[in-house]
Amino acid sequence: MTDILLDCVEAETGPQPTRAVIWLHGLGADGHDFEPIVPELDLRGLPPVRFVFPHATVQPVTINGGMAMRAWYDIVASDLVRREDEAGIRASQRHVERLIARENQRGIPSEHIVLAGFSQGCAMTLHTGLRHPEKLAGLVALSGYLPLAASFVAERHPANADTPIFMGHGTADPIVAPERATASRDALRQLGYDVEWHAYPMPHSVCAPELADISAFLRKTLA
Repeated sequence: MTDILLDCVEAETGPQPTRAVIWLHGLGADGHDFEPIVPELDLRGLPPVRFVFPHATVQPVTINGGMAMRAWYDIVASDLVRREDEAGIRASQRHVERLIARENQRGIPSEHIVLAGFSQGCAMTLHTGLRHPEKLAGLVALSGYLPLAASFVAERHPANADTPIFMGHGTADPIVAPERATASRDALRQLGYDVEWHAYPMPHSVCAPELADISAFLRKTLA
C-alpha cells in the first residue's frame, strides 16, 4: 500500500519549524536509528527545523534469506544493481513523496526541505529527490548509490538540476562498495549535478567528522 502515510519519529529544534529534514534509514533499521544525531548536528542559529524519521514497511529481503524486516525495497544480489527491485523502489518513492507533501501541507515548502538517507535510504534519497517536480533545499546521500541508473536520465526532473548534493562514504565499506558510490558520484557530476563528495576511513557507518560536514551542509542549505 502506497496511499498510506508511513509512521515517523519526529524531532524539532524549535517551535513552529519552517525547515524540514526527512531522513531515511538503512535496511533492517527504523526511524529511531538516526534520531540521536539531531543534537549532535548543532543547528543553533538556523530557523527551527523539523526532523522526520520514517519507518519503512516490513517486507521479506531475499539476500537475508527472505527474513522480514524494515526495508525500502528488496535486495536480490550483493552487487546491489543486478536484478534491482524496481517495483519496490518506485513504491517507496511514492511513500517519500507523500512525506514531502505532508511537510508542504504543514507549511514548509519543498525549497526548505532536505531529503537525507543512509544506505538503502541513500538510494531512495537520490532516486526520489532528483525526480521530485519541485526544487528541494538539498540532498544528503550517505553510504549508498544511485539505483535504477538506466532510467535516471529519462526520468530526472529539471526542478532539482541545481540542487546541492552531499555524498559521504566509508573507504572500508563492506556492504556498499566504495566503487559503487564513486560511480554514482561520477555519473551525477557528468550530468552537471553539484556533488559535494566526502570519503571517511570507516566501514558502513557514520562518524563524527561526517556529522560535522553534514552540519555545515545543512547550515548552508537550510539558512
